[in-house]
Amino acid sequence: MREFSRGWHPGSGQAAARPWGPPRWSAGPAARLPWRSSLVVAFLQLVGTQFAAHSQPERADLGLAGRALLVAGPALLLVRHRHPQLAVLATSAVTALYLGAGYPYGPVFLSVVVACFAAVAAGRRAAAWSALGGLWAAHLLIAHWLYRWLPPAGDGPAAWGPEAVVVAWVVAVVAASELARVRREQWARERAEREAAERRRADEERLRIARELHDVLAHSISVINVQAGVGLALLDQDPEQARTALTTIKAASKEALGEVRQVLDTLRTPGDAPRSPAPGLDRLDELTEQARGMGLAVSVEVDGVRTALPPGTDLAAFRIVQEALTNIVRHSGSRTARVLLRYAPAELELRIDDDGPATAVGPTHGVAGGGNGLVGMRERAGALGGTVVAGPRPDGGFRVRARLPLTAATVSPTPRHETPSGDATTLEAP
Repeated sequence: MREFSRGWHPGSGQAAARPWGPPRWSAGPAARLPWRSSLVVAFLQLVGTQFAAHSQPERADLGLAGRALLVAGPALLLVRHRHPQLAVLATSAVTALYLGAGYPYGPVFLSVVVACFAAVAAGRRAAAWSALGGLWAAHLLIAHWLYRWLPPAGDGPAAWGPEAVVVAWVVAVVAASELARVRREQWARERAEREAAERRRADEERLRIARELHDVLAHSISVINVQAGVGLALLDQDPEQARTALTTIKAASKEALGEVRQVLDTLRTPGDAPRSPAPGLDRLDELTEQARGMGLAVSVEVDGVRTALPPGTDLAAFRIVQEALTNIVRHSGSRTARVLLRYAPAELELRIDDDGPATAVGPTHGVAGGGNGLVGMRERAGALGGTVVAGPRPDGGFRVRARLPLTAATVSPTPRHETPSGDATTLEAP
């Protein structure tokens, strides 16, 4: 009698277990052949079928041909990563030949289950379902109609009752394969999201370093440019003043080299802390003194109780003031500037004003042209959840106003602006 209940059938044996984790079925064409898992399946099929054959004396003797078919299925599993469609169809065909030859029932279906998992995980769902459906149809034909002409001799039709178990196992294999496919796609999405996040972090870090270098070099080179012009103009008439200008150039270039070296050190040793603290508003006096050396008189007013700032906010505030003063020196005819620091419980407000008209050299404070100064200010403030707005005042002059939150802010993917276009905005008079 051709009944699955006589011997081993899907559900009565043990399936090769694999711990949960990122699936290996998605390996590319260059992946190594899965020798170990295929050898395990071959061992289970050979040993398990040999053991099951003892309780099925009426079945055909395994012999060399039967053992060859038991090994053929696992051998085809070697190509399941590179050619999953071929593997699942071929293992199903080999299993159907084994059943048609009348050999003992046993774990011969294990290779089909593994191949089905690999095919579904690789996206070959139609091939997997067709292979399982074809194998089941072949089993029905062999067990209920073709048994008269197939070995072993004298065998009768199989009972219909156990077919429900077979159907249940086919559905279970399909469901488990689909679950594995869904998990594989989920892992792939999570991996892609992690890689995208890493790329975003790398881009943000490159932007931060570029912005830092721009602020350092723009300010220092502006100081050097102004002082070099002063030195050249007074070299013959006032050598002592020319010497002072050269001394300022030396100090500014030394400071710029130190800050550039500090920024570049973070590229070489990204896991180490900076060797020197980042500049902050505690160096505001030094910054205003440099501006005075360039002929710009700067007055600083503090409104509110001066408190310690988070390192990122402190650096951003310093760079915004530095860039605003550099723009006044480069693009404004004014020789005076006013800096207001207003400390509120939840935010720090910076306001930098000058009263002079724009010079003919370059765009007004970098607003209308291709300058990066105001763009860098907005990016710094936006990274902290703050805003920067800049533009000419109705009563003349120019103002830069920045608001930096003092509480933990959510970093926005793009800086926020107080004006939709990001261009200069006419500000109210003080």
